[in-house]
Amino acid sequence: MDAGPSFSRMLLGLLFVVAGALHFRAPAAYEQIMPPYLPLHRELVYLSGALEIAGGLGLFTERTRRGAGIGLILLLFAVWPANVQMLLDARAAEKPVWWVALLWARLPLQLVLIAWVWRISRPRS
Repeated sequence: MDAGPSFSRMLLGLLFVVAGALHFRAPAAYEQIMPPYLPLHRELVYLSGALEIAGGLGLFTERTRRGAGIGLILLLFAVWPANVQMLLDARAAEKPVWWVALLWARLPLQLVLIAWVWRISRPRS
């Protein structure tokens, strides 16, 4: 039985829905951070955006929560190379130190997001 929406779950679901929608609103920004070895940048941006939206919505109900959580965790690992590429590009372009530091901090933040998704999507005992 679902004990009702938790603030944490609702916040995380909303975060993924908004982040996914941004992939459709500003796809060029996401294409710029795609590793060059990946094909079909625009299509992958749209796909990852759609998966973020679906995963975020899936967190809202008990019936879909576990599958959504697994999918979002896999997605977070799949987009990790784009975060690394963004850092490499910033270093190559000699961006300000504070910006590069933020991009370094973003990498372990992915692990925090993965842990958060895992925590709120696993079945309650």
